[in-house]
Amino acid sequence: MPKVIISEFMDEAAIAAELAGLDVVYDPGLVDRPEDLAAAAARADALIVRNRTQVRGALLDAARDLTVVGRLGVGLDNIDLPACRARGIAVYPATGANDGAVAEYVIASALLLLRGAYGASAAVAAGAWPRNALMGREIAGQRLGLVGFGAIARETARRAAALGMAVAAHDPFVAADDPAWNPATGPVQSRALDALIAQSDVLSLHVPLTDRTRGLIDAAALARMPKGAILINAARGGVVDEAAVARALRSGHLGGAALDVFDREPLDAAAGAVFADVPNLILTPHIAGVTQESNVRVSAVTAQAVRRHLTER
Repeated sequence: MPKVIISEFMDEAAIAAELAGLDVVYDPGLVDRPEDLAAAAARADALIVRNRTQVRGALLDAARDLTVVGRLGVGLDNIDLPACRARGIAVYPATGANDGAVAEYVIASALLLLRGAYGASAAVAAGAWPRNALMGREIAGQRLGLVGFGAIARETARRAAALGMAVAAHDPFVAADDPAWNPATGPVQSRALDALIAQSDVLSLHVPLTDRTRGLIDAAALARMPKGAILINAARGGVVDEAAVARALRSGHLGGAALDVFDREPLDAAAGAVFADVPNLILTPHIAGVTQESNVRVSAVTAQAVRRHLTER
């Protein structure tokens, strides 16, 4: 009977429905116990992970019988893809299953940061009435720039256009005649990266972490953004220079930022100290793509792919 190890949280109903009849070890704490994980993987035919389990090095060496990895999400930078290919290990991301959740996070963050009024509860309850200080901006008419124009960015563009934003994107891997540039909601302008950065009121990142994208949004890029612009990173940590973002927010050049991903995850107190007392900043724990609904979809898609691989080979 094929053995499946699940090292991070997953919808338990999907496990029961889609992996019935297989030998399943579901222990979402394994990701934090590397020795136990390696021991479990030594007997595994399949491994199901999110973004924290590093499927590389010692773990792959231990998993000698591994034939398939299911990724509860779409980013694959925590998986050594060349090593998996060399050993014939199939890797299945949950493509499309959490696109809407991330897109909603981006739009919600833009709304919160542009309007700027939603952190006033304590002050209002205490008797203050800071109306003039909280006169924010509307999202309609703002210019949204998308760095990367894959599936999640396109879902974001559709929602942004419905709210009256002007949308542009940069993606050298999407051809100029690709129909994606002309969705039903209206055309998305293709821009060079420098122009996109310089012309966007809200800049949202939708790129994987690679050698080319690491540090893409650094101090120089932030300085090219319009004064008061908003930065949103729900893609991958390492694409943004976090210390530079903190400085740009403190100086007032950057109008706000929402960071859902970090160069070091989980973000510990030492790494997080750079954000202490930074204004107009939203920090969330890599949760943009995880909602109750998307967790069900991602879990089902991943479990189905793993089962199909194990039973049809």
